[in-house]
Amino acid sequence: MEMTAAASWLMDAFSGFDLGILSLMHTLAGHAGVLLTPLCKLITLLGEKGILFFLLALALMCFARTRPLGVCIFGAVCCGALITNIILKDWVARPRPFETLSVYREWWQAIGSPAEDGFSFPSGHVTAAAAGTSALFFMRGKRWLLPGACVVLLMCLARCYLMAHFPSDAAAAVIIGVFSGWAACMITKAMFTFFFKRRKKSRLCWQVLNFDLPLRSFLRYKGKH
Repeated sequence: MEMTAAASWLMDAFSGFDLGILSLMHTLAGHAGVLLTPLCKLITLLGEKGILFFLLALALMCFARTRPLGVCIFGAVCCGALITNIILKDWVARPRPFETLSVYREWWQAIGSPAEDGFSFPSGHVTAAAAGTSALFFMRGKRWLLPGACVVLLMCLARCYLMAHFPSDAAAAVIIGVFSGWAACMITKAMFTFFFKRRKKSRLCWQVLNFDLPLRSFLRYKGKH
């Protein structure tokens, strides 16, 4: 298969790193595939297109207290998707592991992983997970570092286990996701500082800062009926 210069460089530069980890994933599949294969497919499904993070962001944006966090998560996932899916994937055009070496194709077939379209570098699933959890960390502090790292690690392992991505794809996606979370945090804080300063002069700024869904009233109403 003919590759771009960027894809060829990645294949050469990270061949040992990728082979070592994918070989480990194949070994795990041989020992615990009955459990790991459906689990990794479930993790992949939950991380599809960053939908869960988008839904979380929209829910948080409904309330004044959590609105900045929701905006940050939404912006982070969008930023990551722009860098990964719009810019890098088509530019690098790296094939997926099962489309390159025969050994990867054999491992992919052995676990019954579904064929995925599109290019491999970087991983969109991992980018979304890293962007969303990084936004939580940058906005809410160190207590989110370990849970976020666990989410990202699970997504990395799931995508490599299914032979959908090279480990170097996942590593690059983590970097992009963390950058996206940091950038979204900086933009969100600057934006809400602007709204706060203008809140007394602009009705729009006041509404952005103070609007809340009447959830408590709704719950009390439902409780009486």
